[in-house]
Amino acid sequence: MPSRLAISLCGIPLKTPVLAASGTYAYGVELKDLVDLSALGGIVVKGLSREPMDGNPPPRVWETEAGMINSIGLQNIGVRAFVAEKLPQLHELLRGAATAIFANVFGYAVEDYLEVVRVLEDAEGVAAYELNVSCPNTKHGGIFFSSDPALLAEVVGAVRKIARRPLLVKLSPNVARIEPLAKAAEEAGADALSLVNTFVALAIDPKTRKPRLGAGFGGLSGPAIKPIALRMVYEAVRSVKIPVVGLGGISNGLDAAEFLIAGASAVEVGTANFWDPSAPVRIARELDEFLQQEGIEHVNKLVGTLKL
Repeated sequence: MPSRLAISLCGIPLKTPVLAASGTYAYGVELKDLVDLSALGGIVVKGLSREPMDGNPPPRVWETEAGMINSIGLQNIGVRAFVAEKLPQLHELLRGAATAIFANVFGYAVEDYLEVVRVLEDAEGVAAYELNVSCPNTKHGGIFFSSDPALLAEVVGAVRKIARRPLLVKLSPNVARIEPLAKAAEEAGADALSLVNTFVALAIDPKTRKPRLGAGFGGLSGPAIKPIALRMVYEAVRSVKIPVVGLGGISNGLDAAEFLIAGASAVEVGTANFWDPSAPVRIARELDEFLQQEGIEHVNKLVGTLKL
């Protein structure tokens, strides 16, 4: 991949600013026969919890007019099984490559996040953590970490005290304003932000008058959310000094360019991976072609160039 795409994110060298988003690339190893994992800028693995989780009842996915709604329910094998089984395989597959491994972490209490990170701290091959804060805090009456600046600061600050690796915080778009949450994460010690996560959504079968998904509500992603995601990334970038990783409906190189122009330092590709597992590699190539066409010598020259 051309050097004009190479960047540094929180001190982590990336061959491209295009990463595979959590929840859309499993643990990475499952796609080794479909895509050259060493060609990716980075992989954000499926969300990890302190104990294994079965996830939500089926159906779990519904295709919409311009994207999809999913209600997987954060199904995962648990952090200890990941460290024992998946991470060594992924680390071996990427040996000698510059593809960074980001561990996505979630929980329903601060202690959950801390336990997952403690286990990961002793593991080899993880470049950074991405905290998924779009979960209800069961110790605070179900208030979502992602919607309350004080709760968000509490979990980020607690993890910051024990984490030696860079800490990204993945923000939810299901809030009135993103700026207070972005600032709270930064002030609590986040090294970077990633946004947006999915929008709470509902699909209905008019014949049965029941939800299309087994759990009722789900998370909307894909091209439908891109314009809103772009706006929120721009707002977040303007409110903090730390890097922002943009995601939400990125399907091609021009989509990625838009997020960079809005101020994102890197991007994550999610829903597009479901129909094209090599999407992050293709999108990086298309982004490079755009840079060539525009006479831009390095991708960093594109960041934050929106003219308003």
